[in-house]
Amino acid sequence: MNKEIKVAVIDLYDNETNQGMRCIQDIIKESNNYFNSIDVEYKIYDSRYRGEVPGTEYDVYISSGGPGSPFDGDGKKWEKDYFKLMDDVWANNQNNSNPKKHVFFICHSFQIMARYFGFGDVIERKSKSFGLLPVHKTESGRYDPILEGLPNPFYGADFRGWQVIQPNNKRMAELEAKIICLEKERPHIPLERAMMGVRVSDEIAGTQFHPEADPASMEYHFKQPERKEQVINEYGLAKWKQMIEILEEQNNIWATRNTVIPNFLKNAYRSLRPEPALV
Repeated sequence: MNKEIKVAVIDLYDNETNQGMRCIQDIIKESNNYFNSIDVEYKIYDSRYRGEVPGTEYDVYISSGGPGSPFDGDGKKWEKDYFKLMDDVWANNQNNSNPKKHVFFICHSFQIMARYFGFGDVIERKSKSFGLLPVHKTESGRYDPILEGLPNPFYGADFRGWQVIQPNNKRMAELEAKIICLEKERPHIPLERAMMGVRVSDEIAGTQFHPEADPASMEYHFKQPERKEQVINEYGLAKWKQMIEILEEQNNIWATRNTVIPNFLKNAYRSLRPEPALV
């Protein structure tokens, strides 16, 4: 039997300079060491900028974050191809005789995922979220495998101008989907807390925050002069200093980085290659 796992990375950064793709690739490369009887191969597809969308020959799909509106692709060929891929993955997974395909959506992709599955309203935020912020597990999230080992709350890298709110309970029930985490509690602000993570099925999940982020990527965001100026202008100098203090406690970001996507991949690999595979 071929032990190789094939992973497709879907790049939705639209040619914008970013750290997310480097972080995702680092985690996939590390996953080659999870089990000594499983080899991992991956390929990147530049979907928004070049219109490259993978086919169904892959075992695992990781769809990245990206800039701008999650409605940017509406009516465009790349998004139609992207949704066709999701149709095919979903259809494959409904047939119990087929090997399941596993999908993880990050930030921008999480918002597109919400549009595709229809489990919540995707709206623009009143102000952008920016920083390393607390994320709270729901009751379902306490037992979700991708969050296993993280404290409650834990910290997530959160950069978004959009959000998913107002869960469609009927659609969630049809899918048997679960909200696994929510944004930080803000009792002084009379606004609904956004969904920060949803599990659609055993094989499909996503997070609004960036679980791939590491200290180097966060420093990249925080230390750019224009970013620093933006944070100080929008949130004040005290908020900037607080962000730096949290960032310097690197265990906060490493815990999330070393848990969420690694747990997703480990569970996917075990499902796809259930024969004994020693760590």
